Amino acid sequence: MKRLLIIRHAKSSWDDPLLEDHARVLNARGQAGAAAIGEWLEAQGYRPDLALVSDAARTQETFERLALGCAQIALPTLYNASSDRILQHIQTHGAGATTLAVIAHNPGIGDFAHRLLRTPVPHPRFADYPTCATLVTEVAIDDWRDLQFARAEALDFRIPADLTQT
Repeated sequence: MKRLLIIRHAKSSWDDPLLEDHARVLNARGQAGAAAIGEWLEAQGYRPDLALVSDAARTQETFERLALGCAQIALPTLYNASSDRILQHIQTHGAGATTLAVIAHNPGIGDFAHRLLRTPVPHPRFADYPTCATLVTEVAIDDWRDLQFARAEALDFRIPADLTQT
């Protein structure tokens, strides 16, 4: 059995219109949201052994603020990757991890989450997979090379707003 955390980067800043998309960092809301999701993951015991992370500034900062406590592999080709490409990266780079995290961008990461599950998550925001959306899944495989779409079961799904509502 393997566990996979599928995370979209946290809310990024659009303050500098001249800044290249790849270089955009998180805004204050994104920083707080990533920290809240990281605390929730820790409280639930969802700790990855390894994270595959897009090399874009906002995904790298999301990884840092999640404080997952694991190694990461920064992959330039996770930047705006399709769901098929994300699957290939997991199959290729997941070796040795029992619990793996992937941090990337929409539309690919949201599409990947939808395609991976046998049954969609009954959360009102699952369909649009907003910033810092985090899906925790389990899949009955022994090796990440065997991961296929429509095979995983959802264990949990959260967005930062779920954790900060009073």
